[in-house]
Amino acid sequence: MEINLIRKSGKFNFEASNENGFTVELDAKPAIGGEGKGFRPMETLLVGLGGCSGIDVVNVLTKQKEPLDDIKISIKATRKDEEMPPIFDVIDIHFDLFGDLSAQKVERALQMTFDKYCSVSNILGRSATINFTYTINNSNK
Repeated sequence: MEINLIRKSGKFNFEASNENGFTVELDAKPAIGGEGKGFRPMETLLVGLGGCSGIDVVNVLTKQKEPLDDIKISIKATRKDEEMPPIFDVIDIHFDLFGDLSAQKVERALQMTFDKYCSVSNILGRSATINFTYTINNSNK
């Protein structure tokens, strides 16, 4: 795995690219001179958590032969602002799942995701409390 960053403009605006040429723009918060031209670095950690856990949940539900039609993930986090560096304190991640899904299988998929499969949650969970919730939409089970 390789990531490269180049400064695009201003003081803190960077473009990160991976080996496949995909890019993400980063910037600092305006309070220290950022210009709002991209994700802040701590936000990218939450993006990674959402992507990693989302991929794992979809994978587990697929293996369970659950008819997942769609998934939406929202994440809210607080930081230990009184500490330096201000790391995450609590991360709440909510999954909106769409399809005729078994609540028991969804709970198992989420538990497996956060206990075993998602490497990003494993890393962030060492310093922050991660809470997950879910809603099943269009379910008859």
